[in-house]
Amino acid sequence: MSAEIRQLTLPLSEHEARGLRLGEMVSLNGLLFTGRSLFHIRAAERGIVPPIDFKSVNAFFHVGPVMRRVETPSEADHWEVVSCEPTSSLRFERYGPFVVRQLGLRTLIGKTTMGPATGAALAEVGGVHLTKVGLCGNALARAVVKVHGVYFMEELGKTEATWVYEVRDFGPFFVDIDASGANYFQQLSAEIAGRSEAIARQLGIPAGYDFTDVSGRVARVRGVETVSGERGPGQGE
Repeated sequence: MSAEIRQLTLPLSEHEARGLRLGEMVSLNGLLFTGRSLFHIRAAERGIVPPIDFKSVNAFFHVGPVMRRVETPSEADHWEVVSCEPTSSLRFERYGPFVVRQLGLRTLIGKTTMGPATGAALAEVGGVHLTKVGLCGNALARAVVKVHGVYFMEELGKTEATWVYEVRDFGPFFVDIDASGANYFQQLSAEIAGRSEAIARQLGIPAGYDFTDVSGRVARVRGVETVSGERGPGQGE
């Protein structure tokens, strides 16, 4: 993962997106829109999307923000972001490919990663997925300089509504799916799997060692089935 943070201006062009490398650290400047489960479901199953110019606002932030309405002596009534902690993007994998292709999205932002189908869609349109790096939602909220609008709030509520934010130095995030569809976490998992046997030998762990089951599955203790973590007959207090 790169230590240097690259400043990006939204919306990304296809050329800019295809130039980003896996593991590259970035911060964002410009306009993005928000959405969660209902955005994906309504877009894919009912054809309902907010009336946004997705060529100009093509960064999709997976988040259910905490919002508040404020009024100050110097400003009229307006919305302010209290917190915007990214939600897990992987939960939207079922609808992700459709939304990416339908809206021509070049930037997805969230927590964790997305699956191979969304990776393939990003490769087609020339887009990337960015994942969070150790920042809480309150810190990210301070990088939102203006709330430009909100759609579907009356029917969906503040959390599921689509907000349009203007952000400055928003991040950092890192590129976990690049515009070729390559996935940082999948590559990391493959690397770990390839090294695990050698590491086990170095630690003196014999081949076929049966590690402790902490999954909660049923185990057998002295011929009696118990749930992992519970004591079987004859086990001490």
